[in-house]
Amino acid sequence: MPQDGPVIAVGPTPDPEFDAAITRGGGVPGPLAGAEGLVWIDSTTVPTDIPDSVRWVQLPFAGIENFVGSGLLEHYPGITFSSAAGAYSTTVAEHALSLLLAGVRGLWHRESEWDAKGAAPRVGLLGGSTVAIVGAGGIGRDLAPQLRALGVSVIAVNRSGSDVTGAVVVTADKLDEVWSQVDHVVLAAPATAETRSLVDASVLAQLKPHSWVINVARGALIDTDALVDALRRGAIGGVGLDVTDPEPLPGDHPLWSIPNAIITPHVANPPQHLRPALLDRVEINVRRVANGLQPLAVVDRAKGY
Repeated sequence: MPQDGPVIAVGPTPDPEFDAAITRGGGVPGPLAGAEGLVWIDSTTVPTDIPDSVRWVQLPFAGIENFVGSGLLEHYPGITFSSAAGAYSTTVAEHALSLLLAGVRGLWHRESEWDAKGAAPRVGLLGGSTVAIVGAGGIGRDLAPQLRALGVSVIAVNRSGSDVTGAVVVTADKLDEVWSQVDHVVLAAPATAETRSLVDASVLAQLKPHSWVINVARGALIDTDALVDALRRGAIGGVGLDVTDPEPLPGDHPLWSIPNAIITPHVANPPQHLRPALLDRVEINVRRVANGLQPLAVVDRAKGY
């Protein structure tokens, strides 16, 4: 272990596995007092009393709205914060594809008898369709080739216009032109003031009667009341939600009673997959910081992610 590596603390409590990741990255695990970096691994609390010696903080999630809302970034303007954006993209992309296939292929309907004639109309075909990935960052870059392998045309929407292999890229300012062009939508955008209720009644009205909307980002991206109304009227094909607004979804919420609403309880990135991915990201970012480079997924304070 290099003795001149940066001292990195783990909070809010020590964790031997994260200490080992720090060591592998060329850092030195140590106490918060005097540390140059802090790896925060608790999703339920926000770090406080960060000493002046800390120049970099690694946050545990890609979606950091709780940390942003707490005022953490504003309170420590001199600290570089990095999120875990991109660290979990593989498992979340796979979950999004599973929800989309389950919807389009009619797997949302639990058969109670052998009725091929009745079931056949519910079975659609994903191949040959056009899917928009809205907020096409790490998840979109993983999901796009999976969709292309199934014969899907992909429109990737992001703010920067950065390339997504196998997709036609559209910048977010032209998103209004996209809704009516696509068969299905996957939401993978961060939760910000600008993206709240991104999919509202007007957007749902532009989608096709067979369109499925998949949300693996944050529940606030969809106007839930408008969604329930659209599903009840048969205005869209259905919805696959790993996240909801409100969350957790109350047991008496109408979404539970709508057959073509597939709901999973925010498990696209469950703990058994989250921890190894975060350990890998910590090792990578400690190595980058130790070598004078910017960590991956630096938080843009102006954007909030």
